[in-house]
Amino acid sequence: MLRGLTGAGLGRLESDEQLIKLASEHGFQAVDLDAAGLIERHGVEGARELLDSHRVVIGSIGLPVEWRTTEEAFLEGLERLVPAAAAAAALGCTSCCTYILPSTDLKAAHFMALATRRLRTCAQILSAYGIRLGLEFVGPHHLRTRWANPFIWTLEETLDWIGAIGESNVGLLFDAYHWYTNGLTVADIEALSAEQIVHVHINDAPDVPVEQALDNGRIYPGEGVIDLAGFLRGLNNIGYKGAVSQEILTAEPPNQSPEELALRSKAGFDKVFGAAGL
Repeated sequence: MLRGLTGAGLGRLESDEQLIKLASEHGFQAVDLDAAGLIERHGVEGARELLDSHRVVIGSIGLPVEWRTTEEAFLEGLERLVPAAAAAAALGCTSCCTYILPSTDLKAAHFMALATRRLRTCAQILSAYGIRLGLEFVGPHHLRTRWANPFIWTLEETLDWIGAIGESNVGLLFDAYHWYTNGLTVADIEALSAEQIVHVHINDAPDVPVEQALDNGRIYPGEGVIDLAGFLRGLNNIGYKGAVSQEILTAEPPNQSPEELALRSKAGFDKVFGAAGL
C-alpha cells in the first residue's frame, strides 16, 4: 500500500506543488490532487517530471461533476470530465472518486434513479481513459437526518448500488471514518476483494460516542479511537495495493503550518502502519 496525502489535514497549503513537495519530504508516495490543473501549469511532460522527481504518484482525482443536484449542473460538470480524465490518464492516475451523502431533500427513489443514470454516464466516460470511479459511503449519524429523506450510508447498500450502476470500473472509496461510524469490523473488510476498492482514506475519531462523531470532527491517524491497525491489516490481507490517503476534515482550519502538519501526519502514519506490522 502507498502512503498518501490529500490537502485536507495540511492546513493552508499554497498550491498542489507544495503538497507534492511536502509528501516527498516526509516519505509519502501518493497525493490526491487536480491532474488537469497540474498540466495547465506545467504541461504534460513538466507535470510528469515534477511528480517523478519527487517520487510520488497521483492517488486519485476528484469527480468534477455535480451529480447530486440539477440536470443543468450535471451536464455542465460533465463537460469538464473528459479533460479531467484525459489529464489523469496522461499522468498515470487510474482513480476518480466522489462521495454519497446519506440523506437528500429529493424523494429517495427519484434521486436514486437520477443518480444511477448520472454516475453510470460518468463511469462510462472514465472507462474510456482507463480510470475507475470510487463511490464513498458516508457514515456519521448526524448527516443521516441532515436532509429530508434517508439515502445510502452503509457498505452493503453501496455495494448493491454499484451493482445496479452496472459498470465494471465502479468500486468503493473506502474511508476509515465511515467504516468506524457504521460500526464495521475487520471481518467486513476481509469479506471484500481488493478489486472492489478503488481508493482508501485514513483518519481518526475522537473519544466520543460513535453517534456523536461529526463528519468535520476528524483527527490525525493514531491520535484517536479507530482501530486503524486492524483497518490496515484487513486491507493488506485482501491484497489491496493502492493509496491510503489521509483526509482530515475539521470545523476550523488547523493553526499549525503545513510543514508541522506534514510531520504530524508522518508520525501518525508511522504509528498505525507500525502497529499493523506494515
